[in-house]
Amino acid sequence: MKILILGASQVGISIAEVLVGEENDVTIVDVDKRALQQLQNRLDIRTVAGNAAHPSVLRAAGAEDASLILAVTNNDEVNLVACQIAEAFFSTPTKIARLRSKEYLNNDELFSNESGFHVDVVISPEVIVRDHIARLIEFPGALQVLDFADGLVQLVGVKAVLGGALIDCPLSDLKSHMPGIETRVAAIYRDGEIITPKSETEIQTGDEVFFVAARQHIQAVMQEMRGKTNKIKRIFIAGGGNIGLNLARELERKGYSVKLIEFDVKRAEAIADMVSSTVVLNGDAADASLLLQENIENADVFCAVTEKDEINILSANLAKRLGAKRVMALVNRPAFVDHLDHRDINVIVSPRVATIGSVLAHIRRGDVVAVHSLRRGKAEAIEAIAHGDASTSKVIGRGVREIPFPPGTGVGAIVRLGEVIIPNVDTVIEPEDHVIIFMDNKSCITDVETLFQVGVTFI
Repeated sequence: MKILILGASQVGISIAEVLVGEENDVTIVDVDKRALQQLQNRLDIRTVAGNAAHPSVLRAAGAEDASLILAVTNNDEVNLVACQIAEAFFSTPTKIARLRSKEYLNNDELFSNESGFHVDVVISPEVIVRDHIARLIEFPGALQVLDFADGLVQLVGVKAVLGGALIDCPLSDLKSHMPGIETRVAAIYRDGEIITPKSETEIQTGDEVFFVAARQHIQAVMQEMRGKTNKIKRIFIAGGGNIGLNLARELERKGYSVKLIEFDVKRAEAIADMVSSTVVLNGDAADASLLLQENIENADVFCAVTEKDEINILSANLAKRLGAKRVMALVNRPAFVDHLDHRDINVIVSPRVATIGSVLAHIRRGDVVAVHSLRRGKAEAIEAIAHGDASTSKVIGRGVREIPFPPGTGVGAIVRLGEVIIPNVDTVIEPEDHVIIFMDNKSCITDVETLFQVGVTFI
């Protein structure tokens, strides 16, 4: 697929890294020639220097035959104009724009008719990250919470701890432990290595366990993995940027007690006027005396979401050592995510991983409607719709065991007419089923996509 990425932002670069690895033809446009040269030195991409909102620059980048334009510069207006030009001059099939301003995000009518902006998909990394963190707070102890089929199904990652009822029990005992609750363990990571779940596999303390279940059963399954957890009430947020402010608003709307720490006094004053019950503090989130004065030892969650990775890591570590029960840190730089020892931090939130699925769902072939990255991008879970019939589909009319899925791939759940089905190997795929698939190695995604493409097949 020929893809133009407008903007060598962190979002643009992260998406380019994934797309290049999947044999796409990628061109990045940016005004910063030096940044483009650095990208060319490490990625197999083409670059064009110039203003992404100029028709001549888009033409030079190859917009005339591009399948998709992804406008992710740091300027909302440039992204909107670029998409408008892509439609008017080049009839680009798919146009995705990153937007940050609420003036655009809160007015859907701007994109819903012919006289509006020609943007097919709007993404907001800040909103995506906010929702990601809010889900982690809703399910205490979760490492990752991913929605499929409009939230009917969730894939949750948890660390098994001593005291959980399933510790040292084979997976075949799941049904007896939880009668009436259907769930499927999709993967187990032990000491960084993937373990393919089998009926005799035993969950051990410290394992990272990814399981699939209907949303209403998630809490019950988590309790079996981790034992009973106390309800979250008191939350600290470090950082009053867009993510911190929006997170505070979302959490206070849900009834949590929230304190937000912002270093800049003017920004702190502005935030205080934009929230209702949140207590806004002006100070340094890495100041131990401030944290102790505000009773950090009573915090159920401390979430560091400033614009600086170093401050997030430092303040989260400090909060944990001062008594916060659970700490999260927003970390943008891949090197910090992959190579540092975050022993005292319960959850590292990567905007790169959280955001990329929103884009990949519109790039995947076959009818893939949701994509989520797991294990810092090494694994992937997708939701694909089975179209066609037994004569035109490689999956319809076949039992799960009959479908030639690549090794390391498994069907976690099926949603059929609003009903969640946890399949066994004999479950037959029917037309319009939403199939949730886990891949422990995303390099096999092309093979999985092919299975869900409609075409004449041999029976």
